[in-house]
Amino acid sequence: MKLLLVLLFTFLVNLPFGWLRRNEKKFSLKWILYIHAPIPLIIALRIWLKINPWYIPLIIAVAIAGQAIGARLKLNSEAA
Repeated sequence: MKLLLVLLFTFLVNLPFGWLRRNEKKFSLKWILYIHAPIPLIIALRIWLKINPWYIPLIIAVAIAGQAIGARLKLNSEAA
């Protein structure tokens, strides 16, 4: 249950950052900030809930998915 909470939080917190990152120049300061800003929150929650470090790759994959889907949402909203 704790792992699902962390995964859901990770996904949801990365959606708006992916949405914001979409229009930034690749490798600009804002682009890098939008990718890395949610990481301390996710790490803190993982440590606070005592989630096993073996799940870190899964958490990273969910964060990437949140960023990617957030960027796609931005792309779809511009097309409409």
